[in-house]
Amino acid sequence: MINFRYHVVSLTAVFLALAVGLVLGTAALNGTVQNQLNEQVSGLRNSNGQLRDQVEELQTRAASQDEFVRQVAPGLLAGTLTGRTVLLVSGPTADNDDRDQVVKMLTTAGAKITGQVRMRKDFTDPNKDDALQDLAARVTPASVTTLPNNGVGVETSSALLATVLLADPAKITPANRTKILQAYESLGVLDMDGEVTATPATAVVMITGSPETGTGATDRNKAFVEIVKQFDTVAGQMVLAGSTAAGAGNPVAAVRDDGTLAKAISTVDGVSLAEGQVATAMALAEQFAGRVGHYGTGSGASARIPTLRS
Repeated sequence: MINFRYHVVSLTAVFLALAVGLVLGTAALNGTVQNQLNEQVSGLRNSNGQLRDQVEELQTRAASQDEFVRQVAPGLLAGTLTGRTVLLVSGPTADNDDRDQVVKMLTTAGAKITGQVRMRKDFTDPNKDDALQDLAARVTPASVTTLPNNGVGVETSSALLATVLLADPAKITPANRTKILQAYESLGVLDMDGEVTATPATAVVMITGSPETGTGATDRNKAFVEIVKQFDTVAGQMVLAGSTAAGAGNPVAAVRDDGTLAKAISTVDGVSLAEGQVATAMALAEQFAGRVGHYGTGSGASARIPTLRS
C-alpha cells in the first residue's frame, strides 16, 4: 500500500524538480536578457559617441565660419561708415561680448563711437517708473521742451536721455549732459562705459539679448520697446540688433511687427554670431543711404545680410 511517507517523498520530489527548473530557467532567461541589455547599452554608447562627434564637428564648423566672417569683414565694411558718429546703447539683457564685437565691426567700417550706455534692469522695472518720472522732471534743462508729457517715467526718461546723448551741443551743454547722466547713474538705472564725446552721434545702434522672462516680463519688454521708440524719434538712423527674434515680447520681433517702426528702424537677429555683427554694421550703412531692412534667420527677416551695393 502507498503510505503517507510515499506521498511526502513524491511531493518533495515534485517541488524540488520545480525549484530546480525555475532556477535553471531563470538563469537561462537572465543570460538572454543580460545579453540583450548589453547589446542595447553598447548600441546607445556608440550612438552617443557619434552624436558627440557630430556636435563637436558642428561647433568647430561654426567657430570656423565665425572666424571666416571676421577675416572678410574688413573688406566688406571698409569705408562704409567713414565719418559717421554712432551711439551704442545696450539693453538690460544684452551680452557685453556681443556689444564689444559690434563696436569692432562699426569701427572697422570707419564709424566713430561717441559713447556707450547700458540700460540696467531697473530702467524697465514698473516699480521704478515714478522715480524715473520724478528724476526727469528735476533734471530736464529749460532748453528741452519736446519730452512726452503723459506721466510715463520710462518714456519721459528715454526721451530725455536720447536728447542728451544725440542733440546738438548748442541745445545741451556738456555740463547739462554730465549732470543728467550722473543723476541716472546714481538712481541705479544706467551705466556709462567711458565718456560721451562732445560731437553728438547722428545714429544709434541698440543691442539686446533674449526677451525678459519671469515676474513682470511683459511690462519690462514693453518698456524696452518704448526706449527703442524714443531713441528712434531723436536719432537720424537706428539699428536694433538682438541675439534672437524668438520669445514672447521679443523687442526685435516687436519692431518688425509694428508697421511704423519697421519702416524706420533696421533690425538684425543673431548678433551673437559674427555674421550678425557684420550685418549690423552693414544695416547701419544702409540706413545712411536711406534704406531700411530686417536681417538674420528669425521670423520677419527679409535676408540674412544686407545686399552689397556699390
